Parts: sequence; structure tokens; C-alpha cells
Amino acid sequence: MSQRVHAMTVDVEDYFHVSAFESVITPDDWSSITPRVGDNTHRLIDLFNENNVKATFFTLGWVAKHCPDVIKRIVDEGHELASHGTNHRRNTMMTESEVRQDVLESKDILEQTSGQPIIGYRAPSFSINKDNQWVFDILVDLGFKYSSSTYPIEHDLYGVPDWPRFVHKRKEGIIEIPVPTIAQKSGNKGIGGGGYFRLYPYWLSKRRIDGYLRETDQPYNFYFHPWEIDSEQPRVQNAPFKSKLRHYVNLHVMEKKLTKLMQDYQWSSMADVYKDHIV
Repeated sequence: MSQRVHAMTVDVEDYFHVSAFESVITPDDWSSITPRVGDNTHRLIDLFNENNVKATFFTLGWVAKHCPDVIKRIVDEGHELASHGTNHRRNTMMTESEVRQDVLESKDILEQTSGQPIIGYRAPSFSINKDNQWVFDILVDLGFKYSSSTYPIEHDLYGVPDWPRFVHKRKEGIIEIPVPTIAQKSGNKGIGGGGYFRLYPYWLSKRRIDGYLRETDQPYNFYFHPWEIDSEQPRVQNAPFKSKLRHYVNLHVMEKKLTKLMQDYQWSSMADVYKDHIV
């Protein structure tokens, strides 16, 4: 087992919140859908307890409104609570005033529900790029200490390939913790979790993570979602084929892979792993 401690993170949203389905499920539809995020997140916390893992939960304000018991359990059991915005609307789709309101609302409800200060933020779908770097100014103004909103890869939904790969302090004064990548001649390749982790066999993911640790001497951070351990979630029939492929691939083996990942490495929260950077 690696002796270095790495950051486990969960983007707490329901299956119907994801950007992959935004063309067929709108926020107006959410009230008519039975939430599954509460039960799935409780199951994750159970798994973390079983494997002695602490994590950061980047949580939607929407989830805090509808599942306050989950928020309370996250903080009561020693995990870090952080913001994922309010309604999983991508920052690239909002004006500056709309982003400020979205982030402020999420921070307020998370703090009111948990009784804890919220210092971390992750943009929905990593939706900060070269055209909306003003989001970082908003985060600093609202009191956030760090962000984990950038993914230095080429991707059809997000990513800025030439942005820094490792934790750094931005000119706005906030600490940014990018999603991990491995550098290849063809460009950076994502190894931080999500669909890549579900798609590849576990031995390949582990080999890539170990390579990252050898080559960079940096802590690793991993992200996934509560819906990824829920193979029985309702299927969104009219979604685009590519979206369904990405969302549903290997849901049935995710919990087993996740358990192996938790056992093969040591894990803690973002605030703990990067505490020397976050002041």
C-alpha cells in the first residue's frame, strides 16, 4: 500500500442532475423524479467507514435542501463538506451575476445545514475555462480557500489542456487543485476517476495511478459520484447515445472497484491532503 495520503472526493448529485442528460431532463422535471442521491450517499459513507476513509463531498445546494440528513452525517462522521454549486448548472452557461448567486446560495445552505464553514468548491462539469476565469474572483470574494475545478485535458465538454497539472496558487489568490492527469506525447490523459475509472479494468487504472505517483511525486486525488454505485437507477431512454454510454458503462462493478481503490491507497479529504497549500 502507498504510504502517501491521497484525496478522495465525491461530487454529490443525483443521476438526473448530470450534464450528460441536461438536453432531456430540465430542472423543471426534477420535482417529479424520486431522488436516489440520499440513499446512495449514505451507502458511500458506510463504505468509507468500512475502509477507514475520509473524503471531501462536493455537494449541490439542491441536495442540501432535499437531503439535510446526508449533510449532517457527512460532517458528523468527520468528512469535509464543500460546494458543487446549487443546481449543477455549468458556469459556462451563466453570467457573472448568475454564477455569484449560484455559488453564494450553495455556500449559504451548506453552512446553515452543517454548521461548518465551506472553504472548497468544484465547478459542475469542471466548467471553468479561459473565457470565464472571473469565476475565481467570485470564489475569493465569497471566502473560498481552494477550488478543484480544472481538468487539463482535451474533452468535448470541458478541459483546458495547457493549464497547470498540479496544485498551485492562482493570481486571484485561490488555491486550485486540478484533476490528475498523465502526460503523454498525444496530450494529457485523465486518470482522476469518473467514467475513465468505470471503463478501464482496475489493474489498468492502478498502473496509471502508480505511474503518476512515481513520475510526479504529487498526491493523487480521485472523484466520482453517488449514482455511480447505483446500477438500478432508472434509465433515461431519450438521452443521446454517447451520453448513455458514458453514464451507464460498468455501473454494476463500480462498488467493487472502488473498494479495491480504497484498500490499495490511503485516503483523506482535500483540506487535509493539501493543508500546506490551503491557508
